[in-house]
Amino acid sequence: MAQSIVVPQLLQMPTEVGYGLGQTILQAGLWMAPGGLMMLAFTPISSRLLTTLGGRATLALGAFVISAGYVFAVFFDGEPWQLMVATCIASAGVGIGYAAMPTLILENSPASEAGAGVGVNSLMRSMGTTVAGAVMAIVLTSRTIPMGSVAIPAETTFRTCFIIGAGAALAGALVVLFIRRNHPRAEVVETSEHAESLT
Repeated sequence: MAQSIVVPQLLQMPTEVGYGLGQTILQAGLWMAPGGLMMLAFTPISSRLLTTLGGRATLALGAFVISAGYVFAVFFDGEPWQLMVATCIASAGVGIGYAAMPTLILENSPASEAGAGVGVNSLMRSMGTTVAGAVMAIVLTSRTIPMGSVAIPAETTFRTCFIIGAGAALAGALVVLFIRRNHPRAEVVETSEHAESLT
């Protein structure tokens, strides 16, 4: 969500400010478009990773890739193609991790509460989108410079947004790695053996 708010503004910022890239709305959209294609391309890769690594490792990997995309943008944001590359990296991470979240929830939820778990995931995703938009808006307006009759975000606020995005993705990856591994087959075997011993 951070890149959807921050990158288009930086692309369309007037070149007169010294750090703006002076792109039109159409041009900004075209620079962002490869990110969507990257997300689409990584969907089948995510499926294979889920099969081989499981939801936990796949989601963590996706979050690390998203963080790498934001870190790239912190250091390389002076040309439109650089922001396109950063967006593609972050979008690849989203493509990897997007399907892993519900898989991870289902792996760690009782069958009777699977629907509730997926529902809470959808709710939290909506809340995250809202919070991300608000946080990025607060950061972008925290330090402005005058340009004619309007105030525009200072250059440092864009980099701060990228750092926050990288930090949030990294924190998410670390949280996922601390989730206890669930072994449903072992639990089933143990339950069956216990039932046989009672009979």
